[in-house]
Amino acid sequence: MSRRIDHLVVAVRDLDQAAAFYKRLGFQVGARNRHPWGTENRIVQFRSSFIELITVGEGADIAPQTDRVFSFGAFVRDYLEEREGLAMLVLDSRDAKADAETFAEADIGTFDPFHFERKGTRPDGSEVHVAFSLAFAALPGSTKAGFFVCQQHYPENFWNPAFQSHDNKAEDIAVVALSAPDPDRCQSFLTVFTGVTPSSPSLHDLSYRLAGGHLDVMTPDDAGEVYGSVEAEMDQPSFVAFTVRIDDISRQAKWLDAAEIPFVHIGSRLIVPASAAMGVAIAFEAT
Repeated sequence: MSRRIDHLVVAVRDLDQAAAFYKRLGFQVGARNRHPWGTENRIVQFRSSFIELITVGEGADIAPQTDRVFSFGAFVRDYLEEREGLAMLVLDSRDAKADAETFAEADIGTFDPFHFERKGTRPDGSEVHVAFSLAFAALPGSTKAGFFVCQQHYPENFWNPAFQSHDNKAEDIAVVALSAPDPDRCQSFLTVFTGVTPSSPSLHDLSYRLAGGHLDVMTPDDAGEVYGSVEAEMDQPSFVAFTVRIDDISRQAKWLDAAEIPFVHIGSRLIVPASAAMGVAIAFEAT
């Protein structure tokens, strides 16, 4: 069984400003949370995936990265020193320890599994306990695209239908787009990371079918054609866009018009350009 998209890590410099923008897009945005090492997030939750808006909080105590320890905080900090945008793709895991071993055997990650816990807040304000185990992988030649899998130990405390009700009727993340100068050079890494063999929608691009969605890998030029304005790294792989499923494109167009958020229609999608959305193009497609 292929993995599903668990969540996307969207790095932003002003967390509350980003939350306000996502609310204008029609999403419900959760309360501010803080990780033990000092990054802070606010979450947009869907049926089986979520968007993690993240920044580096005051007084953060970020550990350095080593050959055995992937520093999530350092990755986010270093990413934000150069840009905002979609920094990391996270797939689901049933056993993060086993996944870390698989990544090590395939020579795509030498990092130990990482476990952490924090308190979460329900819509009624009550606290719940959540815990996660992560296994990281590293795409050679890229410092702007992070990859890991996430095992949730108390999913009943995290997933909550009350958080999944959005004004724009968003349902789930459907597509993640990775821009790469040479998509074929990403193929072996992504085949191990996703657990699936890619299809080739064109001579130059790749697509990995995931449970309920897919990861598309394309050249910067092709990404620009598909998503309009993107902020792609020309010399290394980087995430440039994601697509969310909604039930009514025309209603979303009216919503964005009323919110004075720029967008374009490309094919069957409605797309908010990266220049207006903190470094990542946000597409909406009908269910």
